[in-house]
Amino acid sequence: MGDNFSSKILLFGEYSIIHNSDALAIPYELFEGKLNFSTEGDHPFKVKESNKELKNFLLYLYDIKEQIDSYIDLTSFEFDIEQGLYFKSSIPQGHGIGSSGALCAAIYDCYGKGQYRIDKIFSNQDIHQLKTIFGLLESYFHEKSSGIDPLISYLSRPLLIIGGKDFESPSPDLKSKGKGVIFLCDTGRSRRTGPLVNLFLEKCQNEKFLADFNDQYVPLNNICIQNFLKRESSELITNFKKLSEYQYKCFLPMIPKLIRKVWRQGIESDDYYLKLCGGGGGGFLLGMTTDFEKCKKYFTNFPIREVCQF
Repeated sequence: MGDNFSSKILLFGEYSIIHNSDALAIPYELFEGKLNFSTEGDHPFKVKESNKELKNFLLYLYDIKEQIDSYIDLTSFEFDIEQGLYFKSSIPQGHGIGSSGALCAAIYDCYGKGQYRIDKIFSNQDIHQLKTIFGLLESYFHEKSSGIDPLISYLSRPLLIIGGKDFESPSPDLKSKGKGVIFLCDTGRSRRTGPLVNLFLEKCQNEKFLADFNDQYVPLNNICIQNFLKRESSELITNFKKLSEYQYKCFLPMIPKLIRKVWRQGIESDDYYLKLCGGGGGGFLLGMTTDFEKCKKYFTNFPIREVCQF
């Protein structure tokens, strides 16, 4: 019934965006989802479970009706849910690539009120307003959401978030044939984002952790973004390794135990480096290498897939 909305990859900015760092996200069209009514060939159990989840989501929206009623046509949404509406999706849930974001984008596309339609040219103010709306919607899934994931799915273009508040639409060459490769690694384990974000916020109550994070991690994250956009390949590799080392040291609880050995091997061998993709705890990780074929030997137990070259 509606359009397809793709998953997204937050290339840089996980956790640091909470403290107003820069962030860079891209749509990832390998996976996508759309709102639909059941048709012949659909899996009955998946349709039923998705419809049930939409009913729970609707209850949440009614709980925040005063905040959301001017943006979402709740009556039409409820009617269609009762007619069997579900979200038909190929996006792995709990993997950090925006399954809930694509759902929120699809809901706004079908039931959104007002002027923020896909075919519109958006101003910075429009994007801020959309981000706020999507943050309200997606908070059902993540307890507290920035709104970035559904925003990327909805706009369907790369987005650079500057200082947590300004937006640009860069045009990185995602089809380059350079030697460097950014790839996804599937840990095979789903997770929930909310508890991990809460853990990070607890860690930030420690003054030393927060000072180190702001003084070291945030600038490192920002310079990686600039390296990537300016195609500074050697500098990007060097700084990506530092990012990997910092996360292994300071974000260890967010790194599943089953992948920690592989993570360390990358740093020690310099054949590849890993970082979190979103909140961590499972799902996908992001990797970087200058020899994709060679690095495959390290990932016999974890499927890896190329995202782009640089």
